[in-house]
Amino acid sequence: MTPGSGLFQIEDCIDESGTVTLPPGATLIALIDGNVAHLPDTVAYRYLDYSGADARTSELTWSELGVRLAAIAARVQAVTERGDRVAIMAPQGLDYVAGFFAAIKAGAIAVPLFAPELPGHAERLDTALHDARPVAILTTSAARSAVTEFLSTHPDLGAPAVVAVDEVPDDEGAAFNYVHLEIDDVSHLQYTSGATRPPVGVEITHKAVGTNLIQMILSIDMLDRNTHGVSWLPLYHDMGLSMIGFPTVYGGHSTLMSPTAFIRRPLRWIQALSDGSKVGRVVTAAPNFAYEWAAQRGAPNPDDDIDLANVVMIVGSEPVSMDAINTFNSVFESYGLPKTAIKPSYGIAEATLFVSNIAPDAEATVRYFDRAQLASGVAVPVPEGAPCAVAQVSCGQPASSLWAVLVDPATGTEMPDGRTGEIWLQGNNIGRGYWGLPEETDAVFHARLRSVLPQNSHADGADIDGSWFRTGDLGFYLDGELYVTGRMADVITIGGQSHYPQDIEITAADASPLVRRGYVTAFTVPADAGEQLVIIAERAAGTARSDPQPAFDAVRSLVSERHGVTVDDVRLLPAGGIPRTTSGKLARRACRAAYLDGAL
Repeated sequence: MTPGSGLFQIEDCIDESGTVTLPPGATLIALIDGNVAHLPDTVAYRYLDYSGADARTSELTWSELGVRLAAIAARVQAVTERGDRVAIMAPQGLDYVAGFFAAIKAGAIAVPLFAPELPGHAERLDTALHDARPVAILTTSAARSAVTEFLSTHPDLGAPAVVAVDEVPDDEGAAFNYVHLEIDDVSHLQYTSGATRPPVGVEITHKAVGTNLIQMILSIDMLDRNTHGVSWLPLYHDMGLSMIGFPTVYGGHSTLMSPTAFIRRPLRWIQALSDGSKVGRVVTAAPNFAYEWAAQRGAPNPDDDIDLANVVMIVGSEPVSMDAINTFNSVFESYGLPKTAIKPSYGIAEATLFVSNIAPDAEATVRYFDRAQLASGVAVPVPEGAPCAVAQVSCGQPASSLWAVLVDPATGTEMPDGRTGEIWLQGNNIGRGYWGLPEETDAVFHARLRSVLPQNSHADGADIDGSWFRTGDLGFYLDGELYVTGRMADVITIGGQSHYPQDIEITAADASPLVRRGYVTAFTVPADAGEQLVIIAERAAGTARSDPQPAFDAVRSLVSERHGVTVDDVRLLPAGGIPRTTSGKLARRACRAAYLDGAL
């Protein structure tokens, strides 16, 4: 915090070497209190509600937010003790934002989850609640009955207090007891998406949150306080939380809407971005599918007053799709969208979120590599049209004060540029560990580098002998840029040869127009003669009555041609048939389990 102003100054957190150092008192709640004191009448959060017949907009100023936090925190303190877990199980909206911050203000550890009516994710909710064991649950009056019904079917969770935050009166804040928070305290548990393993809770500290937010702001050169966020991402997701974290740091505001509002009409997202772009800079984030969906269904009419000139758009899926970027650019460039707007990035929940992205003035780029060589661990560039070519989009450079090293996971030695390794991270944005899992925390968050490159090491400046976090993700450096090739847990091995599943999935989509591009999963299942390859795909729109056999034959043929492997089974499902994580990614682990159980 800056003496005299009370407002947080990002510039004061960066030394001459570019190192980001968070001041001792800069907790999330201290940042909010500074904005409440010095920007009381400025909008902090805006919610665009499309759930009714007519769209409604609700807003919270910093002053109003401060009042709500004190009142809700007082109620939380009445039913919890410091360090207890408090789950947020509310619909998307301003009550969710207030509940999340109020739990932290009360001295509890917030557990951002979702209301039980979210379809298809009851198992994840059950896992997180049994793991975190919350003493209280914050919801809304509209969702309370669903929450209490869910709890009634899970008596082993005990009897957590259920608080409808919208029913807590403002004057209850008089009973709030101030809690001194340190930046090394855990602010919340961020549950992983469950794409490759059951969800686990990452202990995220105030230091990790603040550091990561500053790193993100620096990476996209958004130091101007007249910068705003727009997001439809779910608030229990790490990127959704970051979008409500941005305003705490720079005092701007974020405009929110629900994922459903975006899916039903993606032009709403574009319109909100345009509204922000007309008055300042605006930042948003979304996975691959959102850019494709917006290009397909969200194009404005030619005479619509849409201005995207001041927009920065983070795409954070792994792997990032250049097709999605190009499709979006082609539709929206006539509305002022700069070619530098879309920023391919790499992130992970255990690093709070952000790891790397391309430079502020850079355009998204794709390079092509020999498929077989890349699968064996060597990045060999080839021409785009080469029959062996596989595309890789650059994820740019690691964040300031974050070190990302490519490591041989078997030996712990740093790999040279152009060679694939596991991505290991070190920095103050890394979470403290996994909740309730000390042995796994030690193995994953406290790995040790055995050796580094004698020259041009990506560990230069880091505490080489200190703890490193093992991401489980594979990638390589080339020409100063980081490329993420996939997850170690997803790699397919058949006949002693390794293959990236997303590469086979792209081939399946290339093979037949019946296959819905971007909605394919590839995995292996055990068989008498070793592992067998299975491909599950969703049907493309308008193909429900088409004979699937030609598609099966085409997929088998092209996969054999490109990858040299036999596909033992191909399935075509209706749209939505493949299980997804809560962040919308296709869940290969869950799809494989459903296939083995005969439940697809």
